[in-house]
Amino acid sequence: MSTAPRLTALDALHRSLGATMTDFAGWDMPLRYGSERDEHIAVRTKAGLFDLSHMGEITVTGPAAVELLDHALVGNISTVGVGRARYTMICQEDGGILDDLIVYRLGETEYMVVANASNAQIVLDALVARSGGFDAEVRDDRDAYALIAIQGPESPGILKSLTDADLDGLKYYAGLPGTVAGVPALIARTGYTGEDGFELFLKPEHAEGVWKALTEAGTPVGLIPCGLSCRDTLRLEAGMPLYGHELTTALTPFDAGLGRVVKFEKTTNEGRFVGREALEKAAERAETAPPRKLVGLVAEGRRVPRAGFSVVKDGVVIGEVTSGAPSPTLGKPIAIAYVDAAHAAPGTQGVGVDIRGTHEPYEVVALPFYKRQK
Repeated sequence: MSTAPRLTALDALHRSLGATMTDFAGWDMPLRYGSERDEHIAVRTKAGLFDLSHMGEITVTGPAAVELLDHALVGNISTVGVGRARYTMICQEDGGILDDLIVYRLGETEYMVVANASNAQIVLDALVARSGGFDAEVRDDRDAYALIAIQGPESPGILKSLTDADLDGLKYYAGLPGTVAGVPALIARTGYTGEDGFELFLKPEHAEGVWKALTEAGTPVGLIPCGLSCRDTLRLEAGMPLYGHELTTALTPFDAGLGRVVKFEKTTNEGRFVGREALEKAAERAETAPPRKLVGLVAEGRRVPRAGFSVVKDGVVIGEVTSGAPSPTLGKPIAIAYVDAAHAAPGTQGVGVDIRGTHEPYEVVALPFYKRQK
């Protein structure tokens, strides 16, 4: 039985702006408003506005909230200060990645876990299942928040005109409560574009007013609404992994080149956490004989690689593309792929992608493809 996709609080507004809508993880979301390329370039050079209300917010509170999170997640959550955030992952007992997450510490004993839309229920269920024995409550807050992101070099100036919060003092991966356009919001300096920017967690009933206020303040400096399509090319250029592509339950964080998020030296729970034993073995494997490495590929031609296409060298399959798209910033197609470690060094020659039977030439490069000038 198929259920109708869920609608965000901004659904009517997207349609009034002429957005092309798409079903994404059970939500009706804007794919683009006009040209994907124009939206992408606006974020790189000016500013873009995104509705991210499909993301899954889960609140963890109580005296043992941090012990629960240190047990359930691979990161060291006990070292996150109030008002700060951390990128981390939740893994299975076998070390496979269930999701990548951002955890915000909102107060002494209050944390917000933000999961990907497609995994929100899985993460919620896992946290509830892992909460036994901990004096902590796990609460599904997906309906309590709308999430609006403003990303790009003009975003601090635009947001400053609408808030009393100290944006200059707000570091990357930090969040503080404030007001935006007169309504309460959690203002986080986070994003998924490779640019400076902010994510605003609001009550759904306030979303439309804040979106309109940001649009009004930002239009004179080039801000435009942006859909999921350019969000994908922006994160691809920035070398950021996407769950279901670079990250899956078949891979550990070490396989994905993200072993740094796994913290074995936790002080809580005697250092024990779900998946620890499997991840210790994965860490050893990654050091001694990594099977495949995550690399960037830049096309010499014009044909675009897609997820699932084979990476080849001398007629032999040496890897697989996980994400691919034309890069508006580089002006040529790019891809992220897992390739055999022997062929993963930047500059490796003679590598191709099998695009419908033709081996198109690609150069292996280090990720990310794009890094903003600080």
